[in-house]
Amino acid sequence: MGKVVLYASVSVDGFIADADDQPGPLFDWLVSGDVPLDESGALKVSQTSYDYTRAYWDRIGVTVAGRHVFDQTDGWGGEPPGGIDHVVVVTHRPPPEDWDTAAPFSFVNGIAAAMDRAQELAGERTVEVAAGDVGGQVFAAGLVDEVRMDVVPVVLGSGKRYFGSVNAQHLLEDPDVVLRGNRVLHLSYPVRR
Repeated sequence: MGKVVLYASVSVDGFIADADDQPGPLFDWLVSGDVPLDESGALKVSQTSYDYTRAYWDRIGVTVAGRHVFDQTDGWGGEPPGGIDHVVVVTHRPPPEDWDTAAPFSFVNGIAAAMDRAQELAGERTVEVAAGDVGGQVFAAGLVDEVRMDVVPVVLGSGKRYFGSVNAQHLLEDPDVVLRGNRVLHLSYPVRR
């Protein structure tokens, strides 16, 4: 089985979106450099951010996200983001009526089913879990191996929390990655078992 990583860009005060459910400046670091992050050339980061992020993206086999994220992004137009092979959507609702069933997306009910399906699809590759409500549930269930965050120098004050509704203490190991890029601090924490 591959590693399970909880991930998102996050404000200094712990939010992945503002009170209006918008990322605001949280993705500014993705256009603050001169090194193209993907083939589109739309995303340009510092060399440090490129080396760290590209290597991580290349290991991801599956992303697990909630239905809210899927709806917010309009299902990424049926194309998983960042060149990822497959997306597992945690939802109690069926796919949209006009959804292309050939698109590499699975719709499952609950985090247990999502993680089973994600591990099946990812094999030895990384399973990325989008931070927020679903990510917090996966984290609270003890299914996350690593917490990765791109901390952006902004205080949002309120909004969607990185760990969703997690309200119990969970200890992490000391960070094994601390890297400074343009407008971002990349951090990675192994989860203490």
